[in-house]
Amino acid sequence: MLDCIIIGGGPAGLNAALMLGRAKRKVMLFDDNQPRNQVTQQSHGFITQDGIKPQVFRDLAHKDIAQYPSVTLQNRLVQTVSTVDHTTYTIITDKGQAYNSKKIILATGLKESLPEIEGIDHFYGKSLFSCPYCDGWELRDQPLVLISEDKDAAHLAKIIFQWSQDLVVCTNGKSILTPTEEQSLRQNGIEINKKAITQLEGTNGKIMTLVFEDQSILTRVGGFVTTSHRQANTFASSLGCQFNQDGGIVVDNLGRTNVLGVYAAGDASTVNPAKLIIAAGNGVRAAMGVNSDLAVSLFN
Repeated sequence: MLDCIIIGGGPAGLNAALMLGRAKRKVMLFDDNQPRNQVTQQSHGFITQDGIKPQVFRDLAHKDIAQYPSVTLQNRLVQTVSTVDHTTYTIITDKGQAYNSKKIILATGLKESLPEIEGIDHFYGKSLFSCPYCDGWELRDQPLVLISEDKDAAHLAKIIFQWSQDLVVCTNGKSILTPTEEQSLRQNGIEINKKAITQLEGTNGKIMTLVFEDQSILTRVGGFVTTSHRQANTFASSLGCQFNQDGGIVVDNLGRTNVLGVYAAGDASTVNPAKLIIAAGNGVRAAMGVNSDLAVSLFN
């Protein structure tokens, strides 16, 4: 019987494993090695690790965790998670192996989808990004585009404006901006193009032109795109976890869900993809929740 099974080997799951290992908890972390940020070249905003490659970050994390013998890392895909009485949780892997645990941490992250534009996947993670806080510095003061079909496009454009004032918002044929938002953006020199985008062109991951439905083109050197997100799997819903209006797993300040014995951390609970350092911090809090609840249960 394990103390805790962690599903997901991103920063949240890894930091949760580290903290629980330091608490002498018997832990098994399952990771199918399909991170949401696998297209990312570098991760930014994590003090002492700014610009680190995601795989290097994971390798260093594995090295840290290896110091704690009660933690085991499994490169396995979890197929199902179930419980009978909320005191024991059973997971079954894609190899048919079953493991039992007193607690579960869901650190499974999110899956994201790009707008349906020909060629966009060739540039995502190389010259088109989703987060200006992550990649805005590298694109500073250059001709940029924001491709967005989202109602919050105007707000994101205002944020990106801090890094570059040469900005064009492309809504890909969608009517998402209010007249007030359009006026505000245009007054500050931000152009708006409402035409449908038929294709993105460039070489070696570097975007060069956007081609519109009327064959007009826009020349840019990089930019940002609004992606849509969904839970990476159905574990939380199958266990009966509550979700907020954005689709994130509802948790308290120690990662507890509404289901006894189930905790969540990282992007799965925030939905809007968090910075690396924030996801890692979420993992610490969930680990503290697990350890605290296990410790207190001995005295009941």
